[in-house]
Amino acid sequence: MMVYRKILVNALCNLGDVILSTSAVALIKKLDPSVKITMLVRPFAREVVENNPVVDDVISFGYKAKKKSWREMWQMVQKIKRENFDLCISLDRKLRPALLTWLARIPTRVVPERIFDDKSSRVTMFYTDVTPMNPNFENIPQADNFQSVIREFFHTNLKAKPVIGIPREDNIRKAEDLLNTLPKSKLKIALCVKGSFPLKDWPPEYFVRLIQMLDQKYDSSFFIIGAPGDRDYAEKIVQSSAIPIQNFCGKTSIMDLVPIFEQTDLFVTVDTGALHVAATTSVPIVAMYGCGPSTRWPPLTENSRIVCAHVDCSPCHVAADACPALPKPKCQWQMTPDMVFDACEQLLNPN
Repeated sequence: MMVYRKILVNALCNLGDVILSTSAVALIKKLDPSVKITMLVRPFAREVVENNPVVDDVISFGYKAKKKSWREMWQMVQKIKRENFDLCISLDRKLRPALLTWLARIPTRVVPERIFDDKSSRVTMFYTDVTPMNPNFENIPQADNFQSVIREFFHTNLKAKPVIGIPREDNIRKAEDLLNTLPKSKLKIALCVKGSFPLKDWPPEYFVRLIQMLDQKYDSSFFIIGAPGDRDYAEKIVQSSAIPIQNFCGKTSIMDLVPIFEQTDLFVTVDTGALHVAATTSVPIVAMYGCGPSTRWPPLTENSRIVCAHVDCSPCHVAADACPALPKPKCQWQMTPDMVFDACEQLLNPN
């Protein structure tokens, strides 16, 4: 088998998938700890793979379809070419990164025949090796799909878990400062109330009811985490609740969340990137899935519970405004506060 010394792993995908893709990188390191691995990611995901035990270097590329000039593209080609990679493994099938590595003349370029959907793609023509996927790959955890590309190419049966970067001192200080603003209580409970897609959300009034149920039984303080754009949505829940809730949306970076989760007793979340950040820590997780398949993007930790309504139309790929059950999608409204509270109980009071 050929020995590779410098490998470029392309993960120009969403935050949760970048985190899951680190399991593929960890698998390569298991096979050869001496190999140097560089990850190609979008700028927003850079901090996830920086200071990461399984990643040696990072190249960030502000890829956005139809928004990158050929001059910038050529500059990135030259940057990649100077690194003298002998292998590229792509964990997506976008055209732009395929062109980057082809023009950079990386001698061996690997891509899966399918990775996010079941459609064939001509992009595979820019690669030297196309790895087959399990025909049932859409019902397999995405981290395992990423690793299957590595297992197929390197002929191994080993497995690995996602690995996130190590928090810096400023991340730890930020976590402490925010958590110190919470009321004194026995438990700290975190919530993520907004997903990247409306059909992934849970009704705000259900969150208010769940917080009330948890507060009645447990001595708890509550806070909401999320992106800056989630703040107003979260504030509606804060204002609707008679129980104090801190709104941390927009106040944390991705890596600030790691030490926050390590000091949190329960995390209740919709299907979003923060879920996969949390799954790399010790925090117990209750994950709620609306339109998305829990089999494909589950939290990869045994310290978790999954809740979904199991309605006949889910999972689905319809636009949020095209759901025939609007204004109350069944995948959201039939997932009741009692169901989620029961999952919380299993983690907070396992006996």
